[in-house]
Amino acid sequence: MTLKSLLMATAATALVAGAATAEPVTLRVQSHYATEHPTGKMLAQWADDVQTMSGGDITVEMFYSSSVVATTETFDAAINGILDCDATGGAYQTGKNPAFQFVGDIMGGYDTPWQQYSWLYYGDGYAAAQELYNAQNMQLIGWSIYGQESLSSSKPIRGFEDLKGWKFRSPPGMETEIFEKLGASPIVMDFTEIFTALETGIIDGADASGLNNNVGLGLYDIVKHATYPGFHSMPSDHLACNLDIWNGLTDQQRRIIDTAWQKLSFHVALSNEKLNAEAAAKLQAEGVTLYDWSTEDRATFRKAAQAAWDDWGTRSPEAGKILASHKAYLKQLGLIQ
Repeated sequence: MTLKSLLMATAATALVAGAATAEPVTLRVQSHYATEHPTGKMLAQWADDVQTMSGGDITVEMFYSSSVVATTETFDAAINGILDCDATGGAYQTGKNPAFQFVGDIMGGYDTPWQQYSWLYYGDGYAAAQELYNAQNMQLIGWSIYGQESLSSSKPIRGFEDLKGWKFRSPPGMETEIFEKLGASPIVMDFTEIFTALETGIIDGADASGLNNNVGLGLYDIVKHATYPGFHSMPSDHLACNLDIWNGLTDQQRRIIDTAWQKLSFHVALSNEKLNAEAAAKLQAEGVTLYDWSTEDRATFRKAAQAAWDDWGTRSPEAGKILASHKAYLKQLGLIQ
């Protein structure tokens, strides 16, 4: 055997031996999405990617539609070992620390998913967020951001003047505070109540989801006005794993999970951009009016949002730290002064 052949054989043996030290693991991961939802399908692909790239060393057992515990309890279930990872979103955890608002939905901050992703990976966001997650014995792996949400309405919603007295379904938290200051009347209610509330006139509109998802909910069978592209809310879903479980993985296993999640993040944003554009064309052909708010009205909303940010930033040291990181990056992007 030549020296070159001997060296190659020795290196190959070392690689096999190194790979053999990785103990096969099974990760139990829960999502709030259904299996037939576009993001649910992408999560299934993510699980398959992880399993394939790891050569079977990692098995991902996905639980959909919050089938193990309620959506809001997923994070705690991962902390306590009922699950290993949470694939819902940080915004559900503001009760633990208000800082989770700034990793779940900053409201009126970034214009595109790509800007928000860039804060996480290139704007010191990952380090700032990781400190928050690690304090809960969790590890933030990454985000998936499907894009701006749209407001749906039974009456024109051309700009912030049309918000005066506008009754709409709102999620709890920062959003209600922002819209109240702009003269609207947000009403916190569950997703399941939106359709009936619109049908009976209890509310004039709803903040539910992105345009395409709103079509799936049947909202435009009732109301014929919507904002698009959106501007007010761009929530980020996350993958967060129990820190002890994460630290127990090999570097190779962690790298595979992270890389596969970044692929999912990329495709979630891209596919939703396409689906929303298709939904917009279809809705306009069916007589639904879409409103792209002016630069001035968007600035008015962002100003109101910043007042709410500053208030939330005082609610915990971690909230102030993450908000400061966001603001510094938003200034670099020219989105705030």
